[in-house]
Amino acid sequence: MFSNMEGMGKMFESVQESATKIQDELESKTFTTKSGGGLIEVSINGKGEVVDLNIDDSLLEDKSSLQILLIGALNDANQMVQQNQKSSAMGMLSGLGGINPFAGK
Repeated sequence: MFSNMEGMGKMFESVQESATKIQDELESKTFTTKSGGGLIEVSINGKGEVVDLNIDDSLLEDKSSLQILLIGALNDANQMVQQNQKSSAMGMLSGLGGINPFAGK
C-alpha cells in the first residue's frame, strides 16, 4: 500500500510540474488576428489579455463598423487562446499515459 501512495505522490508532482510548464508556455505566447481586411489588428497573450491593438484611421469616423470589426477581432483572438489551452491540456493528459502510480507493486 505504501508503494501505491508513493506512486500517487509522484504522479501528482508530475501533473503539477506539467501544468506549471504549460501555463508558463501559454502566457508567453501571443496570438494576433485581423478583422475587416486588416483594418483592425488585435494581439492577445495566452492569459487572454489584449497586448496590442491597431485601428486603421479610416474607421475612426465610422463608429458602427469599428465596433463590429473590433468585437469580431477580439472574439477570434480569444477563440485562438482557448483552442491553444485545450490543445495544451490534451497534450499534458496524453503525456501522463506513461505514469503508473501502481508500479513496483
